[in-house]
Amino acid sequence: MQNKKIMFTGGGSAGHVTVNLALIPRFQEEGWSVDYIGSEAGIERQLIAPLRNVKYYGIATGKLRRYLDWQNVKDPFKVIKGAFQAYRIIKKEKPDVLFSKGGFVSVPVVLGAKLNRVPVLIHESDLTPGLANRIAIPMATGVCTTFAETEQHLPSGKARYVGAVIREQLKRGDAAKGRAYCGFNAMKPVLLIMGGSLGARKINQAVRASLSRLTERFQIVHLCGKGQVEPGLDSPNYKQYEYINEELPDVLAMADVVISRAGSNSIFEFLYLRKPMLLIPLTKEQSRGDQILNARSFQNSGYSDVLYEEQMTPETLASSVEALYASRGIYIDRMQLDERKDTLEILFKLIKDTAKTRK
Repeated sequence: MQNKKIMFTGGGSAGHVTVNLALIPRFQEEGWSVDYIGSEAGIERQLIAPLRNVKYYGIATGKLRRYLDWQNVKDPFKVIKGAFQAYRIIKKEKPDVLFSKGGFVSVPVVLGAKLNRVPVLIHESDLTPGLANRIAIPMATGVCTTFAETEQHLPSGKARYVGAVIREQLKRGDAAKGRAYCGFNAMKPVLLIMGGSLGARKINQAVRASLSRLTERFQIVHLCGKGQVEPGLDSPNYKQYEYINEELPDVLAMADVVISRAGSNSIFEFLYLRKPMLLIPLTKEQSRGDQILNARSFQNSGYSDVLYEEQMTPETLASSVEALYASRGIYIDRMQLDERKDTLEILFKLIKDTAKTRK
């Protein structure tokens, strides 16, 4: 596969970039040339910038909304402009394959690849495809899925169930280092709370309103989101951070139970690490409902409990966490039945096989 070239796309959120970040080094190790098409100023540009020998192309992009907004008048023109830009870039660079992780920026890129007869492989994290991927799927050669159930939502013959891609660094966490980082001891269980960047405020409010009850039972590390640290609340049993980067594997390793939103990437990482979880999915008013489906799937598999935001109060949150911890052994036993496999290697081979289909 010498002198081969792969192009990646995906952006709008970190979740639409992390799989690409995991795959890029593998292709570079085999001598592939790597390009990336993303938005002009999105988070994907920041995340790709530190990578060596990856050429980044920024294009115009617009958000595809399901609600009335004045930007809906302008954004279709941005998408059209982005499609022309992507078409010209792909025509010039001549990649052997395009791998798309989704997000709104991916739509014009997939279209540009299709017009240039470049095979496209899409990755879908959620149980049902998002709007951007639903638009792009008819133009793709295949779609790799994280949930086995996703196949029933895709055109016949296109689905490739691969499972979840787990970041390698998360597999190397050290619980003792996590406790040292947070100043915790090994005598009291640890509750990790990851609200996420979307809708974190309501979880944060419920957690802080129930702190006196929760800290009687747990040491709590709370990742509360940018600008949402509450000064003066830190105590020996409660540590709060906007986010944690390098130390996250160690913090995850020390956690006994987790409270989280139900984004696909996060919950599959908790599953891999065998962390019993209380999932609080985004409501349909806050999202397209994908997190609700993700959470129900995990609950039905016995991997998690679910607390819907409409039912969340300081009391129901505390009671749910206490019940989760009391039954943690049952959840861990169910998680042990989930087969750990090298999804990244499976995906790597699928992309190379897709590249061979280029005419």
